[in-house]
Amino acid sequence: MATTQKAAAPKAVKKSQGFTGIRGAFWILVVCFIAAELFYSLVLGNTANFQGNDNANAPINMLGTIFKGGVIVPIIHTLLLTVLCLSVERWLALKTAFGKGSLTKFVANIKASLKANDFAKAEELCNKMQGSVANVVIASLKTYKEMDNGANTNLKKSQKVARIQQAHEEATQLEMPTLQMNLPIVATIVTLGTLTGLLGTVTGMIRSFSALAAGGGGDSLALSTGISEALINTAFGIATSWCAVISYNYFTNKIDKLTYALDEVGYSIAQTYEANHTDEA
Repeated sequence: MATTQKAAAPKAVKKSQGFTGIRGAFWILVVCFIAAELFYSLVLGNTANFQGNDNANAPINMLGTIFKGGVIVPIIHTLLLTVLCLSVERWLALKTAFGKGSLTKFVANIKASLKANDFAKAEELCNKMQGSVANVVIASLKTYKEMDNGANTNLKKSQKVARIQQAHEEATQLEMPTLQMNLPIVATIVTLGTLTGLLGTVTGMIRSFSALAAGGGGDSLALSTGISEALINTAFGIATSWCAVISYNYFTNKIDKLTYALDEVGYSIAQTYEANHTDEA
């Protein structure tokens, strides 16, 4: 019983070296909001962008037109900046997770080492590669060696294979949160960007029609100007969602490739043990 409990205990996993991600994503939002507000006030709201050097007048260029989008503009810019920052953050984190070489070549070399029963070579490859896959392989190889020692002779081969698979799954579960960190925020911005842009458009058009109604006339120039200002928010909202969709799908695909590599190596290690050992009845 004691032997079984010892074998079932979670295995220590070597932590990835290098950048593994930013856990306080809230502060990314805060910094991006401050940057967006400064850009809105100092650049877009610069008096040189408006007639008579007064931002209460009509704009004379695109920067001024964007400023006329209203308070929704810095919010959309905050979302856009957040997507860009988190995309860079995820790229750096996944670069560390994938290790220092080609993942496909690493998996092929590990499988070749296992086939030749050269576990020292497999460990050497992991130490050189580093990253999430290497960490999981090291944990699985450690359990493989534990199942080979004399302290586990009371376990059947099927139980030992199950222990190796369990160690592999536990090591994978320790790595996955780091890989998927902050992606839910990007996924949320996919929808939030468009909705925020539409909110800015609707509020802008309401202001435009209210101004026309108050003037008591059908000023087509004022109407077209107001609509163009309002649609700026839609354009930025769609651009934000567009960037978020590309970012989310790109990194999700990268994680799927890494997960597939983990499954492939884990299966190979378990099958190698099963092929190299007879069942102890």
